[in-house]
Amino acid sequence: MKQLTKEEVEKIKADVVVDARGQSCPGPMLEAKKALGSKVKPGQILELLSSDHGTRHDLATMCERSKGKWEYLGFFDAGGYDRHFVKKHK
Repeated sequence: MKQLTKEEVEKIKADVVVDARGQSCPGPMLEAKKALGSKVKPGQILELLSSDHGTRHDLATMCERSKGKWEYLGFFDAGGYDRHFVKKHK
């Protein structure tokens, strides 16, 4: 799991943003999976907003298990919630 700096985050242009703040596990993961399956095209980046700190580990693990479909770019603590970034490859 890579924690991004504010400068690194500001350079990322998300193509799709999903707001899962206020949802507990497994809500943010289900929202991310749904978006990656239907809204995000290969080469695009998903930004997931989540206030559930378990998402930090769970999203990275989900991407590792995707067999190269999704790449977890990292997250940034935005104060009260995290901004996670995932790139879709396939």
